Amino acid sequence: MTPEFVVGFAQEAIRVTIFVAMPMLGLGLIVGLAIGIFQAVTQIHEMTLTFVPKILVVLLGLMFFSNWMLQQLMDFTRNCITQMPMYIR
Repeated sequence: MTPEFVVGFAQEAIRVTIFVAMPMLGLGLIVGLAIGIFQAVTQIHEMTLTFVPKILVVLLGLMFFSNWMLQQLMDFTRNCITQMPMYIR
């Protein structure tokens, strides 16, 4: 294995990780920002008001994006398995 191969493999693994995590993190960020603005405007600082909507939105996003996320992970895994002879050299 060359250093370029290892760096390329690590870059691909990080790219897949970021792409798979991005929808859930993005949805959580948007909802958290909206709730933070709502709390600042109304001066209501209830802890459950921040967590429950985020959890619900992330779960809905997981249900919506799960097929795409699974496909990305399966493609990466399939690529790793098919290139196994290159890893052994």
